Amino acid sequence: MEGPTLTELLQKAVEMGGSDVFIVPGAPVAVKVNNNFVDLTPNRIMPTDSEWLVRQMYELSRRDFSMLDKEGDDDFSFAILNVSRFRCNAYRQRGTYAAIARIVNFELPDYRSMNIPDIVMTLAAQRSGMILVTGPAGSGKSTTLACMVDRINATRNAHIVTIEDPIEYLHRHQKSLVSQREVPNDAATFDRALRAALRQAPDVIMLGEMRDLDTIRTAITAAETGHLLLSSLHTIGAAKTVDRIIDTFPAEQQSQIRVQLSMVLKAVVSQRLVPTVDGGRVPVFEVMTVNAAIQNMIRDGRTHQIDNVIYGGSDQSMMSMDAELQRLVRAGRITRDIALIHASNPETLSKRI
Repeated sequence: MEGPTLTELLQKAVEMGGSDVFIVPGAPVAVKVNNNFVDLTPNRIMPTDSEWLVRQMYELSRRDFSMLDKEGDDDFSFAILNVSRFRCNAYRQRGTYAAIARIVNFELPDYRSMNIPDIVMTLAAQRSGMILVTGPAGSGKSTTLACMVDRINATRNAHIVTIEDPIEYLHRHQKSLVSQREVPNDAATFDRALRAALRQAPDVIMLGEMRDLDTIRTAITAAETGHLLLSSLHTIGAAKTVDRIIDTFPAEQQSQIRVQLSMVLKAVVSQRLVPTVDGGRVPVFEVMTVNAAIQNMIRDGRTHQIDNVIYGGSDQSMMSMDAELQRLVRAGRITRDIALIHASNPETLSKRI
């Protein structure tokens, strides 16, 4: 390929303030800036070009290219000195090679600049149990978890073990010691790494994602045995998150899991990104903290009633997404129409606005 190298393309994308770089044959290399695609190359790239760029990713990450050929897709990360870190997914499509690279800053972002509310950050003071951060792909769950880990790292003497695929943010040792393990480079699977973590004298475990039954089961056990476990799920809303965990288990085990989950779950943070009036995006949060009433609802299978508690507004430790949407409309950050599209109860929100 005659043209810029991968490093040159990625450097340009970082300078433009992009979030993701797209390398797909038949189209120009593009970067997403404020949710809009901007071409980084003047012409479409051919399959030989995309393979050349993808192979450069593997060289930078010191990763075996045969893993992509064997599996058909592959997650990994790498860093370019004085530029940024990149979280990548390489994949085959129609017999050609393609990749998406998410731009991740070297430095941990300040939670205020990421619009993460104080109510979310205070959850990091928990000493045991399970805290889940949920939302669709690309909604900022990893960043929220990283900010919570950073808060613990700065304020507590603890051993923090993170299990990620891939590692996004690098945590320096502060008051805590931080061990960061990457799947599959440092451990074969999430479940294996999580089981090993229980033998590594952890105080806090950050599990990048609860992907399967075995991992969820082990995570509940870890939270039961006095550890603080932080993790994420691709769900929207606290009630759906609880149901998703319960439904992962066989029917004959679900009543027992309801009891266990009601005891270990401390909070569910749900987030999504919504478009702003200036063309950017802002995260909107819902926070459910588990009180006695919600414990009973989880245990008795009445999860459909959880939203009523969150949206009732009587518990100051909780935050409803619709209330946050209303606040952003009044502040002029988002439009009324955008708020109603993302609202849990559009009719009620419409009247309030």
